[in-house]
Amino acid sequence: MDAAVVMPRVPERALARQELCRFLAGCYYEPGPEFVEERLFDSILAAAQRISPELAGHAQRLGAAFSAVPLQDLLVDYTRLFLGAPQALAKPYASVWLSGQPELMQESVVDLLRLYEQGGFDIDPGFNDLPDHVAVELEFLYLLTHQHNQAVARNDAEAVQAVEVLRTAFLAGHLGRWMGPFILAVHEHAQCEFYRELAEFTELFVRMEGQLPDAAPRH
Repeated sequence: MDAAVVMPRVPERALARQELCRFLAGCYYEPGPEFVEERLFDSILAAAQRISPELAGHAQRLGAAFSAVPLQDLLVDYTRLFLGAPQALAKPYASVWLSGQPELMQESVVDLLRLYEQGGFDIDPGFNDLPDHVAVELEFLYLLTHQHNQAVARNDAEAVQAVEVLRTAFLAGHLGRWMGPFILAVHEHAQCEFYRELAEFTELFVRMEGQLPDAAPRH
């Protein structure tokens, strides 16, 4: 009989950080009943509680703020902030905050696409938006965090170093450069408390992710 394969175990806090990237990305899509049906905010709270009390407090307020207003009000605010005609009040694109206009071939977007390629990140062909949308960038952070967690669990020092270099280039050289002004715009223009809470939660989480990773492989 073949011996059972033992999969490397990822620490709970590291796995929670990975999951939270994906959950936060979901919050930047159009709000709908699936947010409740899929218990999105319960998942966010459970992950945040495994990371830090401060983050958990923000997660509790985020879920409460979503439940406090009708879905239609959230849809109106979402449109004003992120889609709005003629002009969104908090455009969710890195290129807007780095260079003034969302353009596919701007230098910041070209650099971002290069990071995506290095990380092996493919955007769903059905995604009909720009590649520097905040939700896409958070999903890329999810992939990088997953790759880092797996490399640490395998005790693969070379892979850990490679992912850390890429994460630093992404967080310090890209996401961290535009997240601040974007968050301020959301906070200033949001009518629903939910989007103000989402802005604060996102800013805190991205800032935490910009710090040193939780662990390194043992030699």
